Amino acid sequence: MADHFDSLETRDPADRERALFAALPGFIAEARRLAPGWAELLDGIDPRGISDRENLAKLPVLRKGRLLELQRERPPFGGLVTKAPGAFARLFMSPGPIFEPEGAAKDWWRAARALFATGLRPGDIVHNSFAYHMTPAGHMFESGARALGCAVIPAGVGNTELQVDAMAQLKPKGYAGTPDFLKVLLDKADELGKDVSSLKMGLVSGAALPPSLREELSGRGVDVLQAYGTADLGMAAYETPAREGMTIAEEMIVEIVRPGTGEPVAEGEVGEIVVTSFNADYPLIRFGTGDLSAILPGVSPCGRTNMRIKGWMGRADQRTKVKGMFIDPEQIAEIARRHPEAGRLRLVVTRDGEQDAMTLKAEAGADQSGLAVTLTETLQSVTKMKGSVELVEPDSLPNDGKVIADDRSYN
Repeated sequence: MADHFDSLETRDPADRERALFAALPGFIAEARRLAPGWAELLDGIDPRGISDRENLAKLPVLRKGRLLELQRERPPFGGLVTKAPGAFARLFMSPGPIFEPEGAAKDWWRAARALFATGLRPGDIVHNSFAYHMTPAGHMFESGARALGCAVIPAGVGNTELQVDAMAQLKPKGYAGTPDFLKVLLDKADELGKDVSSLKMGLVSGAALPPSLREELSGRGVDVLQAYGTADLGMAAYETPAREGMTIAEEMIVEIVRPGTGEPVAEGEVGEIVVTSFNADYPLIRFGTGDLSAILPGVSPCGRTNMRIKGWMGRADQRTKVKGMFIDPEQIAEIARRHPEAGRLRLVVTRDGEQDAMTLKAEAGADQSGLAVTLTETLQSVTKMKGSVELVEPDSLPNDGKVIADDRSYN
């Protein structure tokens, strides 16, 4: 049995990097030519100069809030797609509402690699319990399974007894869905006395997979791996049998940036996942997912050589209301821009008696009293609220991606 989907997964990392950035200038030029939204967002940018990570990092990050605004201004897709809505295969609406297209190309969502990594092969049957209604998850995983040559049971969500009946009779080998719903199905099968032992492997996403749940599922005969994707990007990263982080999908450039900015962080530091997806139908250039992760060093023991992330580590959107006013990560980033000598910053929000209080912690060392005074003034200028400043030792703040930490307790 082949261990890898194709030779792209095992190529030299330097070759992959060269190929991606050799293709990027032309991809950006085409996006600007065919999608009026990208022509406006990247106005004044010379695509020929975007040929490495340093220059890519100079482009603006497109975050979900801005995408929502663009879609409202220019419905339905904000002018960011390269064809008319009627030329797509499916049109989806996710909460927000945010609209997403699906093209007609084989494995348009890039899910086949992730399913292959679980052990699925042509002729296998996949029980797909992701939702098919209005949102793309069900179709995302089905298209990947079909690209592998697998048959799919389009189960969707709910109707657990009916799903168990289908599994008992159709004998699927693989499962796609949330990990907690897989447990629900196995519990229901036990309750009904149905044999679903054909199920051996699964690709799970959309909910947490704590070690205890993974161990329980494995003990009941189903080994599961995790996948990370979004309704906008499709599959962005997936776990492999090595179970050491998640491997980035091919034909994507992933950056980890400091929340509230577009500035890449050092390897191992937690930040927001920003993706450039080489999708000719729906180009997304420096798309901020709002999810936190960190880059793992080295390559996976499974032989796949692409960059790996640790997995989903929370949300980067840390907008916090303090004394009735919102503080955004972008404001902390502005303070950092004004005072690069302050090092890494973290705004900690607490309660002082019956009032909100905020302290800006800066990794500048404790011997710069003049800086503390200046930072206090800048904190008030930027946020329009008073707060204190605490200078701490370099590398002493938690590496959790938080720019704003809400530590308030109302007990």
